[in-house]
Parts: sequence; structure tokens; C-alpha cells
Amino acid sequence: MEWINSLFNGTTLALLGAGLAIGMAGTGSAKGVGMAGEAAAGVLTEDPSKFGQTLLLQALPGTQGIYGMIIAFLIVLKIGLIGGAPVELTTAQGFAFFMAALPIAITGYQSGIQQGRVAASCIGIIAKRPEELGKAMMYPAMVETYAVLGLLISFLIWLGIPVA
Repeated sequence: MEWINSLFNGTTLALLGAGLAIGMAGTGSAKGVGMAGEAAAGVLTEDPSKFGQTLLLQALPGTQGIYGMIIAFLIVLKIGLIGGAPVELTTAQGFAFFMAALPIAITGYQSGIQQGRVAASCIGIIAKRPEELGKAMMYPAMVETYAVLGLLISFLIWLGIPVA
């Protein structure tokens, strides 16, 4: 039973949260960027001059992974594993960090995939009407809103966690 207590201490819970933030948000981004990239490659087989426009739409779902990385970095920084001495965390503090990571982990995963789907559809707009890039970018940008909200809530929770 002692090994369970040593495994699920405050630091472990905080690091698990950091791992979830980057892992889930990064996975959502990878899936989304992949879907959009497949659509972009199809367009480029017909018209290679549309590379810049399709690349821009493909890159949009990649931001969720960046948001997850930001929260993971902030957690690791605050607990002293980067640039300082590690802080001895209570289980409650570790759980708080874990909970702080969940909003971006969940919204990053789901919105990355959904944004990839929307971006792939919008790449179809570029295939037929490249002059409509501005309009096409609005649809995936709407999905981005929810990833930003997840990032914001994770950051606000992170700010409120006291560490001695």
C-alpha cells in the first residue's frame, strides 16, 4: 500500500496533469493537421500554386498542441522542476495541478480534431475559389475559440494554486 502512496504523491499528480495537457492537446492537433494535410495534398495535385493558402489552413489545428504545451510548461515551472528547486507538493496541490490541466487537455483534443475537419472542408473552398481564403479561414477560427477558452480556464486555475 505504501507504493501506491509514493506513486500518487503531489508531484506525480501534477506531472500527470502536465502530461495530459500536452498529450491530449497534441494528439488532437496531430489528428487535425493530418486531416487538413490530406485535403491540401489533394488540392495540390491539381494546382500546386495553392500551396501557401492550403498550408495556412492546415496549420490552424496545430495551435491546440501549443496551448497544451504552454500549460504543461507552466505546471512544470511552478513546481520547480525547471529553473529552481522542486517544491514538495501535497496531494491536494498535485490534484489541483492535475485539474488545471484538464480543460486544455479535453478542449484541445476535441477542438483540434474538429478544427481539422473544418479546415479540410475549407481547403475545398480554396480549390475552387482561392480568392475566398479570408472567408474560408473564419470557419476553423470559430472552432479555435473553444481551445482558447480551455487554455484560459487552465491558466486561471493554474494561477490560483498556491505553492510554498
